[in-house]
Amino acid sequence: QVQLVESGGGLVQAGGSLRLSCAASGRTFSRYAMGWFRQAPGKEREFVSGISWTGRSSSLADSVKGRFTISRDNAKNTVYLQMNGLKPEDTAVYYCAADSTYQLLSVDYWGQGTQVTVSS
Repeated sequence: QVQLVESGGGLVQAGGSLRLSCAASGRTFSRYAMGWFRQAPGKEREFVSGISWTGRSSSLADSVKGRFTISRDNAKNTVYLQMNGLKPEDTAVYYCAADSTYQLLSVDYWGQGTQVTVSS
């Protein structure tokens, strides 16, 4: 079992930045690919970014490329999502996820989510 706890969400103006963190506990964190999904009101949950357990491979949704960066620190059991150039359409609840591959096609564990609100 893996427990995931997100932090770092909040309210920011358009063009601003936030860094989300996801702290993991339980089974061996470093053996899991990690990543982020988001869900805006009235929309389906969508993939944002994923990173392999080594950190050498990663993926970003087209909508966030050039603005978001994913990283992980296996010594701290934490994965990060640096979000720059935020837009109002980035407003959503952001969920941390753990899976066997960084494409996060079949998520094994979810966090409880953290709200990100971008004002125009």
